[in-house]
Amino acid sequence: MVKELIIDSSPLGVTIALVEDRQLVELHKEQINTNYAVGDIYLGRIKKIMPGLNAAFVDVGYEKDAFLHYFDLGPQVQSLIKLTKIKRNGSVNGTLLDNFKLEGDINKAGKISEVVSKNLVLPVQIAKEPISTKGPRLSSDLSIAGRYIVLVPFSNVISISKKIKSNTERNRLKKIIESIKPKNFGVIIRTVSESKGVAELQKDLLDSVTKWENFIKKLPDAEPSKRVWGEMDRTSTLIRDILSTDFTNVYVNDANLFEDIRSYVHEISPEMEKIVKLYKHKEHIFEHFGIEKQIKNSFGKTVNLAGGAYLVVEHTEALHVIDVNSGNRTASKENQEENALQVNKEAAKEIARQLRLRDMGGIVVIDFIDMHKPVNRKMLFDYLKDLMLLDRAKHTILPPSKFGLVQITRQRVRPEMNIVTSEKCPTCDGTGEIKASIVLMDDIENNLTYILQEQNEKNITLCVHPYIEAFINKGLISLKWKWFFKFGQRIKIKAMSSYNLTEFHVLSSKEEEIKL
Repeated sequence: MVKELIIDSSPLGVTIALVEDRQLVELHKEQINTNYAVGDIYLGRIKKIMPGLNAAFVDVGYEKDAFLHYFDLGPQVQSLIKLTKIKRNGSVNGTLLDNFKLEGDINKAGKISEVVSKNLVLPVQIAKEPISTKGPRLSSDLSIAGRYIVLVPFSNVISISKKIKSNTERNRLKKIIESIKPKNFGVIIRTVSESKGVAELQKDLLDSVTKWENFIKKLPDAEPSKRVWGEMDRTSTLIRDILSTDFTNVYVNDANLFEDIRSYVHEISPEMEKIVKLYKHKEHIFEHFGIEKQIKNSFGKTVNLAGGAYLVVEHTEALHVIDVNSGNRTASKENQEENALQVNKEAAKEIARQLRLRDMGGIVVIDFIDMHKPVNRKMLFDYLKDLMLLDRAKHTILPPSKFGLVQITRQRVRPEMNIVTSEKCPTCDGTGEIKASIVLMDDIENNLTYILQEQNEKNITLCVHPYIEAFINKGLISLKWKWFFKFGQRIKIKAMSSYNLTEFHVLSSKEEEIKL
């Protein structure tokens, strides 16, 4: 399998596409100045105790209070509270836990009111980003993630990923970590650490310890409800978690981001630095690699499959429902049961991709085409489980019911990726009122006059629909040349297939949109 990362950097943020064998399987968007990312640590203040929920609402600066359940406190929350009080009182120096006396674990069946109280200041980590009308979900069981290990303070336990099957390898890794880990720190050994040497593991562990030390240094002066320590940006986090020898290319269209990513990859995996490449073509990076077209085809209510079948995807507040339809596909030589199995397997492959692509979480109910033979239902269940092994999110799949329904629960830590694939009417712009298209060029020219002559902007770019771009460049003495003679400078025209017909935007020389 050929894996590639296509990274589109724009003034509004970064969009990352994960492509497997030329097919888009994951899409991640990181907006500039987006707060409350999974892994960030805030100094929260307990606002309200809810005994009935055995939980507390915590102020972390979000418009709605964040949610902290008793089970998310962590067994060593008393040690965290104690360390926070000591550090904020300034009574003890040092950032490690060598001389720190751990408190006892809290009762697993206890009450939250026995552990925390109103107005208590407590470091908390974002476990789930704000979703819909809900605030962030928190945990006070802090952890610092590295590439090969996860550092867990106030613990001495070494855990190893279940995906590492070899007992010899598990014992080797455990002995290495035991010999290098600091006192009162636990470690979770990640799957990618398999077959890695002592030097690589030690470097990753030391990097994670340094992050912990940076957090502790900021703790005394941190303001309640403010972020104390932040995870890396989504791009670096994604590369850290998924980069493997399977990847052949990482394309980036921004020179600064390219240097950042190349430096980061060199730091974590020097031999893979050469796969990071700067995209230099004039065509938009997603257009060049066919990502834009796949996005338009893959999102929306109806998803068409190659054989003529299709999926209908519906979203509600409580769950997601996916209906499998055979469409115009006929049984041909196969009987009805075999045809249903083939359509269901084809649908299962696309559904496994859709769950990753849209990052659908919570409960997903799939209505497959009815199959009467138990052996076929078992075959479909096993096939879907194998396909879902590529999904990094935690999930559970139940076997098909006698009605052909399959239920999946999938981990949800951030809002679902939702892209509108229908476009506004190019004539009325969704208002129902027609704007004369003949005045479009006048609108564009008036805006160019204001920007170039009154604002004195230079080297601007006009982004328009491909039809309008073709009209502007048409002829020997095109409209583009007329503008050159009028304004005394060249105007770059850029075609954007995602725009509706009458939509246009103007970018400055720094590729930032000029508000009109």
